Amino acid sequence: MSRIFVSGLSNVETSCAIESFPIEYQPVDYNFFGVKSIASGVGLNVALALTSLGDTVSFATFAADDDVGALVRLTAEPINDCRFAPCKETPQSVVLYDKDGRRRVYTDLKDMQELRLSEDDYADLDGFDGFCLCNINYSRPLLGIAKATGKPIFCDVHCLSDVYDDYNADFMRAADVLFLSNEKIIGREREFVKELAAVYPCRYIIVGMGDKGALLYGRKCERFSAVPAVKTREIKNTVGAGDALFSAFVHFFLQGEEPVEALRKASYFASYKIGESGASKGFLTEPELLKLT
Repeated sequence: MSRIFVSGLSNVETSCAIESFPIEYQPVDYNFFGVKSIASGVGLNVALALTSLGDTVSFATFAADDDVGALVRLTAEPINDCRFAPCKETPQSVVLYDKDGRRRVYTDLKDMQELRLSEDDYADLDGFDGFCLCNINYSRPLLGIAKATGKPIFCDVHCLSDVYDDYNADFMRAADVLFLSNEKIIGREREFVKELAAVYPCRYIIVGMGDKGALLYGRKCERFSAVPAVKTREIKNTVGAGDALFSAFVHFFLQGEEPVEALRKASYFASYKIGESGASKGFLTEPELLKLT
């Protein structure tokens, strides 16, 4: 198994099931067993998923000394090494999702984008096999340090529509493996990936496409490979599917799997994960996953 450094957001996520979008106004809606609050956040989700798969994870994030932060710390207990930096308030999010898997996420980052990790939180980056650096500002200073180690950097820029996106450009320049969602480029995924590959030096670019599967582009061979979606159990909530796909790919890629095979296994991991509501829940162990694939 691999030793992986993760830097990214922790928050508490409140999810609410709805009938459909758009939402018709009414002052009160009784939603029995349809509302749930759990610790989540991209960084926490990835760190927990990699831990479940058997990797040794060091996770750098922020959490305040508040009730929300206490839930984050409790949820993160399975992670081998958590490096919690202090902040005024722990971020929170609200996720509305319908039975077709569509969602609307409201995220309150508090002052996360103005904070920086202490150098003590990342003084040992030479000892890791790979880096998952989520696209939040406090991961930005780590990109160059991680690059200097020669170990692979994995970044997920989520819903991207502009090749020259200013906010994500640093992450796209540094990433050896770049993930994104197709939600803002539906129907032009291959064209958009080609444009990305012309600007950024990523070895591999992977587009998550929901129930249409995932698309992988390899720079060396200049070839696309499509990996179909699979169904392992009934879907409850698709929030966190992309984090699960990303995490499992990182896990198998660092073990030396061919990228297409790593992505195929990751699709099973993500499929099983969305059979449970809550972005930080529903992760298989590697032996459990291999039984499905």
